[in-house]
Amino acid sequence: MSNVNLALTPWQQTVFEAEARFKVVAAGRRCGKSHLAAVALIVAALNGKPGKTFYVAPTQGMARDIMWDKIFELSAEIVESSNVNNLTITLAGGNTIYLKGADRPDTLRGVSLKYLVLDEYAFMKKDTFESILRPALSDLKGDALFIGTPEGRNHFYDLYMGADLEWDNWAAWSFTSRDNPFMDPEEIDHAEKTLPRWAFKQEYMASFDAQGSEYFDPEKFEYYTKRPVSTPGDYYVAIDLAGFETDRGAKTKRRDNSAMAVVFVDDGGVWWVEDIQYGRWTLDETAERIFKAYEKYKPIRIGVEKGIAQQAVMGPMSDLMRRTARVFNLEMLTHGNQKKQDRILWALQGRLEHSQIRFKHADWNPAFVDEASAFPSQLTHDDLLDALSYVDQLAIVSYNADFEQDDWEAYDDVAGY
Repeated sequence: MSNVNLALTPWQQTVFEAEARFKVVAAGRRCGKSHLAAVALIVAALNGKPGKTFYVAPTQGMARDIMWDKIFELSAEIVESSNVNNLTITLAGGNTIYLKGADRPDTLRGVSLKYLVLDEYAFMKKDTFESILRPALSDLKGDALFIGTPEGRNHFYDLYMGADLEWDNWAAWSFTSRDNPFMDPEEIDHAEKTLPRWAFKQEYMASFDAQGSEYFDPEKFEYYTKRPVSTPGDYYVAIDLAGFETDRGAKTKRRDNSAMAVVFVDDGGVWWVEDIQYGRWTLDETAERIFKAYEKYKPIRIGVEKGIAQQAVMGPMSDLMRRTARVFNLEMLTHGNQKKQDRILWALQGRLEHSQIRFKHADWNPAFVDEASAFPSQLTHDDLLDALSYVDQLAIVSYNADFEQDDWEAYDDVAGY
């Protein structure tokens, strides 16, 4: 081992030394992810534990092109034998690293793995891990490293988010091309200036939202800290309901959120988005949130998306009204035979392009931007967008603000009309 150079950059060292069993790394191009993968493979192969060490790329050809020379570059002094046809490299002590392609799933079955690297996981079928390689890690409780550049919000994004927020013994990191100290910063700057914005964000900044929305540009959203109090107008509350939280545990994790948008619409037609609440709420919690919004903002209209969820929440709402002796009307909102995408675009796109929607600085901003960036992706939620779009059905705007009282005459002097 004394002749083997396994030096790592700071970000690579951070990932390598982390104690999580499953590690997920979203990395920009030329960030150094292949070097980290090679070091991890070599160390795992030499650790003396039983079991096989696999490197898996989307295709067998990619596995050879990416990793074959890299492993020899780092460990040539301790390579005992190799077979380029089978893509195996045997190190000192008979420890073998196997290079595999996810396009040949039959070659991945029937093994016990102590270590696994899945490179460019975004470009593989997710069943490669879930159905074939995850069981192969079970016998020996082997470790795994998932690493690659994002490709929109596919199964790599789901894995990254699960590792980052939900799952025990998992960890996730995101690194950009700028995190590689050996990468010329001027080269990255040139790419930023010449590539399409989405391409640069995806390939260099490792952004899952890189390609962005076809319709919304969050970078042009306008924000405010405090709405001008002298602006005349009214509050509206629109609610988009999903199913309600139950005791079924993990089965509810992928369900949509319910969302409630609170918007002040001034007499000039500008929407001041005061609040957007969202989450997987119970029936009682949903009713309480609606009631609190009514108490706080005194909206002139409250609308709820018509459907089974709306019918279910009416019971708790009625109970709250009886207990508090406060009664208000919940209007039924409909999709009007429009597809959701069309309804959202009709309500929001033009207003956003013409600075007719402004957002209050708040902790819900990133979630809204997240949805707007990906819209109309089938791989992410659009609940916050949908709730806000329903305000279009509720808002009453006067387009006669300059109408003078002396410009009309009564048709009937007695009746006055």
